[in-house]
Amino acid sequence: MTTLNRLRFLLTSHRYKHANKLISNGQGVNITSHSCVSPSRPLSFNSKDIKEVFYRTAAKGHLTLNYSQMSKCFCTVSVNRLCWKCGSPVELFFCSSCKVIQPPDDDNTNYFDIMNCEQTFSLDTQKLQKRYVELQRSLHPDNFSQKSLKEREYSERQSALMNKAYRMLQKPLSRAVYMLELKGILLDEGMDATVDPQFLLEVMEVNESLAETQGQDEVNAIGRSVRDKLKDLTKQINSSLNKGDLQTTKDLLTQIKYYTNIEEKVKERLTEG
Repeated sequence: MTTLNRLRFLLTSHRYKHANKLISNGQGVNITSHSCVSPSRPLSFNSKDIKEVFYRTAAKGHLTLNYSQMSKCFCTVSVNRLCWKCGSPVELFFCSSCKVIQPPDDDNTNYFDIMNCEQTFSLDTQKLQKRYVELQRSLHPDNFSQKSLKEREYSERQSALMNKAYRMLQKPLSRAVYMLELKGILLDEGMDATVDPQFLLEVMEVNESLAETQGQDEVNAIGRSVRDKLKDLTKQINSSLNKGDLQTTKDLLTQIKYYTNIEEKVKERLTEG
């Protein structure tokens, strides 16, 4: 009973919410906790023990907890998923043993992990594109048309998540917004109200120049100027993110937003021509 009480305490802690969700979905998990003050020793709980703790919750595989006998202070927690089919450790998309597709780990994986990119604003877009093509080939639902219903469902969810990650990271504006969200910063709807008036005047002049241009050469020239500006802003925002200067990042992000809009107008003009 003491052992099960310890298990209840650990799994009701906010640090184990992700594990609870996996168990509730019938997936196996492996949890390792490290005590702040003393060496830990492992305790193993089989699926019967877990089911007793969660009453009607069905769990596959086993749960391993490392805990301090004298202290409830846990510094770090790592959650390793187990395959829903064979119980082996899983990689991001597939089981390392039986190679079956896994459900998305929505709560524990960010878009940079999914696309195998360095978590930086100035990421390698060519590498991003290459990763996207590779994942499309391996995760596309058509590849699982002859598989089980569960595998078809997981492929659709994984494919949708991968597409969302790619779209978010592909463009500088959405990429920067996402990076701020990862740091707990949500942009205000009225953020444009704080834009520097001098910058607004600069943007207005570029828009007027674009509206007055007639030839394709002039439009192309404005397009090159805008791209150079966006390139410079990209360097600045990458530096501010690396420094943790979130206010400067927000200000730069607003500028990127305006210049991205101009870039879209340039593309429209070139298409019309």
